[in-house]
Amino acid sequence: MSRKYFGTDGVRGRVGDAPITPDFVMRLGYAAGKVLTQTGLTDTKPAVLIGKDTRISGYMLEAALEAGFSAAGVDVMLAGPVPTPAVAYLTRALRLSAGVVISASHNPYYDNGIKFFSAQGNKLPDAVEQAIEAALETPMSCVSSEKLGKARRIDDAQGRYVEFCKSTFPNELDLRGLKIVLDCAHGAAYQIAPLVFHELGADVVTIGNQPNGLNINDGFGATSPEALMVAVRAHQADLGIALDGDADRLLMADASGCLYNGDQLLYLMIKDRLKNGPVNGAVGTLMTNMALEVALKKMGVGFARAKVGDRYVLEVLRERGWILGGEGSGHLLFLDKQTTGDGIVSALQVLSALKRSGLTLAQSVADLPLFPQVLINVKVQAGFDWLKNAGMVAEKEKVERELGDNGRVLIRASGTEPLIRVMVEAKNADLAQQMAHRIAEKI
Repeated sequence: MSRKYFGTDGVRGRVGDAPITPDFVMRLGYAAGKVLTQTGLTDTKPAVLIGKDTRISGYMLEAALEAGFSAAGVDVMLAGPVPTPAVAYLTRALRLSAGVVISASHNPYYDNGIKFFSAQGNKLPDAVEQAIEAALETPMSCVSSEKLGKARRIDDAQGRYVEFCKSTFPNELDLRGLKIVLDCAHGAAYQIAPLVFHELGADVVTIGNQPNGLNINDGFGATSPEALMVAVRAHQADLGIALDGDADRLLMADASGCLYNGDQLLYLMIKDRLKNGPVNGAVGTLMTNMALEVALKKMGVGFARAKVGDRYVLEVLRERGWILGGEGSGHLLFLDKQTTGDGIVSALQVLSALKRSGLTLAQSVADLPLFPQVLINVKVQAGFDWLKNAGMVAEKEKVERELGDNGRVLIRASGTEPLIRVMVEAKNADLAQQMAHRIAEKI
């Protein structure tokens, strides 16, 4: 069964356009309430947690979701602006039926979305999302008045999550003597992230921490890391940390302003863990740089590729019984620390590895020279299927023949935006650039 509303990361779109409208989101809350709370509990009334990022539309969508859940007889706890992984943690810690995040992650402010976490703090499997979609096709009703859900705010949500993040950092280490520039993307972590690093002893310079509802991800954060690179040099900091709008992604910069992506950070942390014993394997995606795959195999670490999206990385990790994985975009997974991608927790794992080794970021990944990758995003009409375009298919096959064993091509539709992403990877940067543009011009 294909999904009508759910993409790779929940339901997402432009606010005011279907499906991100108040009436649909209320029906979504009602449908989710009916599906997610069928857990066999009889003595306890089902309850869900709702968190959001800093988009202006979050107020409207929060109220709509609350109404839908209440109509389904589900109690609602409101956490306010918190990172997506905070909702995963709090849902688990508070023993709730589900968690809901109102966020479009790295997208501009005029987009928004709804994504769900299970009671265990995991993203929902496809089958559950399909069940919610099926429930959306039935008329919305309302439980009797005495069974309606209640709503209340959790005043200590941020403090709980700050303490959780700190608990993932080794007790014997601290961040004293380290000056860090922290870019919060004017997003969900703007209050929480500075507290975490400050309370661990770092001298923190914070940028991207003045949200106004309209500036999330705008020129700041993991999707616009130039501001971080400049600020690290300007403040003569030791390191820079960039989160995205909902703080589940991480990019880092060193003292020179040089940027390091998720593939490099994952490699650094795998090397650190190998000092304490074997690492069975790690999971990347179709976009993961070939250099990481080659390096891990040399180190005796298994490697597997999942579809693009941290939810699919998580699925493969579970299938194989591994705990480490991630994407070059900065979604990193450490299943012994957190159930989902978490930018703050990931940064702490990098910092603890650097503290233990005494090396800089550059020194830690010097033996991982990445293959040049060129990624071109091409806007298309919604529903465009490149596989049905004979010219594009033929050009892709031609480029692959020319690259041979010296590179690869990946073309995929974005799961969250009307874009076709063309990626070409080759040992020669100019060749990768040339081939990517050749394919993109066919769209």
